[in-house]
Amino acid sequence: MSESPVIYNIEIKYQPVSAMLSDKPKTVILPSTEELACSDDIPVDNEDQNFLPNILLFLLTSIWADRTDWYFGVDMAIYHTTGVNPRVPVVPDAFLSLGVERKKGGKSRRSYAVWEENEVVPILALEMVSHTPGDEYDEKLEIYRKLGVLYYIIYNPEFWLRDRHQPFEVYKLIDNNYRLQIGEPLWMPEIGLGIGRHQGVIGGIQQEFLSWYNEQGDRYLMADEIAQQETQRAQNEQKRAEIEQERAEQLAQYLRSLGIDPDNLPNN
Repeated sequence: MSESPVIYNIEIKYQPVSAMLSDKPKTVILPSTEELACSDDIPVDNEDQNFLPNILLFLLTSIWADRTDWYFGVDMAIYHTTGVNPRVPVVPDAFLSLGVERKKGGKSRRSYAVWEENEVVPILALEMVSHTPGDEYDEKLEIYRKLGVLYYIIYNPEFWLRDRHQPFEVYKLIDNNYRLQIGEPLWMPEIGLGIGRHQGVIGGIQQEFLSWYNEQGDRYLMADEIAQQETQRAQNEQKRAEIEQERAEQLAQYLRSLGIDPDNLPNN
């Protein structure tokens, strides 16, 4: 069953001359997400544009396992009323919203319409630059600024020299303007997480990826990394036990060479 359309009273920016003669607001019926496309149907340029944001999502499901008041979208359309047309979305590679349902009405979202989310604007948006420039540094930056996204992240590991920018840039909305932030990982107190880059092995392949960090700058580990650590810890414990056993056997052998029964030593 489709959701009921949300009705807003807003000022129309572009009106016919006859309408401009009146100051009376016009009623605009905003579409529901059931009527809107879930993305812009533009294919990603490389696998990392889906893969790396999903790593951030999988990490969040572990970090915030006991929370249901957040949503992390990957390659999903965001519909809003701060542009020229509420039916024209912006589609970041990823975004994070706080204070919304993890599952809206118990169902997965097809898209994210701000007017259906109690006007909750994403607090973070991530754009990954590919070989085809996508206006990440100008047009999209302006869209997110008008929308009110607090943190705008541009990840450009391959083409940063071409674009005359840094490989990893985080902008924060301050006084209605984006300001480039310094430091990595960058701590974001409004979110309670830091974000930065890390070199690691994923699926047997060494590569750089984005990750979340705590306030002390420690990286949150992925499930397979935690499993590897536990395996290594168990192996170390076993090795220590084997060394102690070997030392005990050597001591017992030495005592026997002295004519002392190691199993019947007098108590102190």
